[in-house]
Amino acid sequence: MPVSGFSPLRLQAALFFGTLLLSFSALSAGVKVVYPANQTASDTRFNDLVEILDTALKATAAEFGAYELAPSRYGMNESRYLMELQRGDEAVTVVWSSTSVDKEKDFLPLRIPLRKGILGYRIALIAKDQQALIDQIQTLDDLKKRSIGQGMGWGDVKLYEANGLTVMTAQYHNLFEMVTGGRFDLFPRGISEVFHEYDTYSKKNPDLAIEKNLLIYYPWPYYFFFNKNDAKLKDRIEVGIRKMMKDGSFDAIFKKYNGAAIEKADLKHRRIIKIDNKLLPKETPLNDASLWFDPKKY
Repeated sequence: MPVSGFSPLRLQAALFFGTLLLSFSALSAGVKVVYPANQTASDTRFNDLVEILDTALKATAAEFGAYELAPSRYGMNESRYLMELQRGDEAVTVVWSSTSVDKEKDFLPLRIPLRKGILGYRIALIAKDQQALIDQIQTLDDLKKRSIGQGMGWGDVKLYEANGLTVMTAQYHNLFEMVTGGRFDLFPRGISEVFHEYDTYSKKNPDLAIEKNLLIYYPWPYYFFFNKNDAKLKDRIEVGIRKMMKDGSFDAIFKKYNGAAIEKADLKHRRIIKIDNKLLPKETPLNDASLWFDPKKY
């Protein structure tokens, strides 16, 4: 019997075209890409990574279609967003993190160091009255006598501990007050992080200072990671980033966010303490010089 005045043939056609319209609507909306939202409004540490993501997605729109890029509904620390990614419920669909053997088993890594490995060059935030004490650190054995602050869930914690260093962990925004309060001696930060963080947090922590003479270095690739079942998104982002490397936009973003900090860091006048990173998977592309920051070129 006809429904609402429609013949069976007309009803079938209406259902077909309705389904087609829904399909076109889904296609026009494109893939939704969700990255971890910052924990605080003042946290700008990952703006460059969001820009890399957006640029890579734009560069692949012709091949892979439309996209929507958005932060997660709430802020997450690293432990939380890795857990959410592994669950695969799309609270996040791409995250950023240092790599390790365990992470590359649990997730799909995109093995292009997002900041050319610059996060492995560390300048410490300290209490301003501790500079003379830090100047006594000349070797790794000297460094082992001091304590280091790190964020909860950060991959660096295992690296420092594997090298015999004492580490205290806390929420990121508490670490600045803790180092000035003497809870630990050094808060090592990436070159691209330390100056902005000092400008931001020294207002509330007037005893905060940037250490003047020491540079801690360890190989520290920072990758995009994806859920094991999301190879399509991983492949799309990789295609986009490799296009960016060819057209210069990847280097342009690197210089935009890191160039001024590299100059301020004055690397050639700092004494270097190198730390082994035995957490790196054998697949880490350490021999591809095009992927890594070279301080000799700056």
